[in-house]
Amino acid sequence: MLGAIIGDLAGSRFEFHPHKSKEFILLDSRCFPTDDTYMTLAIARALLETRAEPQRLGQAAAENMRQFGQAYPDAGYGTRFRAWLQNPAAGPYQSIGNGAAMRVSPCGWAASSLAEARQLAQTVTVVSHDTPSAIRAAQAVSGAIFLGRQGSSRQEIRTYLEGLYGPLNKTLAEIRPGYRFDATCDGSVPQSLLAFLEGTDYVDTVRNAVSLGGDSDTMAAIAGSIAEAVDGIPDLIRQQGLLFLDREMKQIVADSEQVWPPVIPVK
Repeated sequence: MLGAIIGDLAGSRFEFHPHKSKEFILLDSRCFPTDDTYMTLAIARALLETRAEPQRLGQAAAENMRQFGQAYPDAGYGTRFRAWLQNPAAGPYQSIGNGAAMRVSPCGWAASSLAEARQLAQTVTVVSHDTPSAIRAAQAVSGAIFLGRQGSSRQEIRTYLEGLYGPLNKTLAEIRPGYRFDATCDGSVPQSLLAFLEGTDYVDTVRNAVSLGGDSDTMAAIAGSIAEAVDGIPDLIRQQGLLFLDREMKQIVADSEQVWPPVIPVK
């Protein structure tokens, strides 16, 4: 989960200022948490709250996202999602937005099997994003994280992801020149997955995602969330990232990692 949050922080300052290079300071004073961070934390809290009552997960996910949306109203939510956050009676609204993939990483940590990772992802996604592309994107990320936690290599995770998306055979170098901002699942999630697949470690993966010059915070959150499960987060980057979170947010991270221990980077 922290892998998504730090990816969000790293990409936050480039979302509307495309940066077509891997050369940049990963975290600096211009970084800030966006909706990607708050919704990820909301899903984590929902999973923690429903460990003994898994049948309540969908309801808890919606409630927690709305609570975070009210507590942090100026976080860059999309217009339709903002309306959903403000209306407790609102149901899913056929969204194809990449919010489905950026918030789902806690499901990959909470799952005890690949099937459960996919089911948890679907449960927390369909409360708002109930389209096939959104569900596929959420299951891709959650499943990849689960596999990474089990020790799967990037190549093994590629096989899983290509089972969902077909061949992911373009390179970032081929994509980067013509790529533009796209907040849909189909227009940003495969590219984010490639950023992970081409990455050599956590930091390199986040740099890959930002360098495409698209929806940088969300794409770095998606790619970074998977890289965390495979590579772990360097301690210095982890500590820098936590400085951007308030006390409540840090507590959710700590509670989550107590239940679902993080991957320790190989030195």
